[in-house]
Amino acid sequence: MSATERDVAFGPEHAEVYELTYRHRGKDWGEEAAEVTRRIREHRPRARSLLDVACGTGAHLEAFRSGFDHVEGLEISRSMRERAVRRLPGVTVHDGDMRAFALGRAFDAVTCLYTAIAYLPSVAAMRAAVGAMARHLVPGGVLVIEPWWPPERFIEGFVGADLVRDGDTVVARVSHSIRRDRAAHMDVRWLVGRPTGIREFRTVETFTMFTADEFLAAFRDSGCDVEHEEAGLNGYGLFVGVRRGRTEAEPRPRRTGATRPSAGR
Repeated sequence: MSATERDVAFGPEHAEVYELTYRHRGKDWGEEAAEVTRRIREHRPRARSLLDVACGTGAHLEAFRSGFDHVEGLEISRSMRERAVRRLPGVTVHDGDMRAFALGRAFDAVTCLYTAIAYLPSVAAMRAAVGAMARHLVPGGVLVIEPWWPPERFIEGFVGADLVRDGDTVVARVSHSIRRDRAAHMDVRWLVGRPTGIREFRTVETFTMFTADEFLAAFRDSGCDVEHEEAGLNGYGLFVGVRRGRTEAEPRPRRTGATRPSAGR
């Protein structure tokens, strides 16, 4: 998706109530970051650096900062990115598209959480994003991606609702989802009430429903061995990949006096 398309759903009004709405649902960014960190350290115990792709307002990144020596973020929405920058002084939050970014360094871990990858419009775009993330891993580095629902789990016509009160602020959110080919189109209406008055706005979000096999192929074709968890952090599942290649902990082959003749070309 383009920066313009993402700003439709993640502009200033949406960014302002984003965390409040999902916190009301029970979302705990710190707990999720701890779970992801545990999975990363299962594969790379000495992981010290992490990049969070589509980091949003920086809620996960803030929690990751306590467990890693160096963290950075990548976010395409200006409104969300500005909140992350204010929240995390001293942490670099890059402006970038997950399908095509080059930061000039590699990390022990790269994450892309809470279904952000589903905003991409096609399998080709998803594969490009997985490839870009994998290229930012050191050999043996860990890539963790949280998908959205696969096609078989989508509920046509699903209506979602939230009513949130936080002090003198009330947020009401109603959504309606329909399917068009491989995409779920979610029309969301928002009401935000404060002592100064009531504001109404609308967001339209489009999620591509990728299959597990498509994700597994994207990881493997990007040079990662991969595991798929059915439940994951929020019921959507989780893909945990490890970039192939010799790690620093692996011993280098020992040289001997005799050499094996090479085959002719």
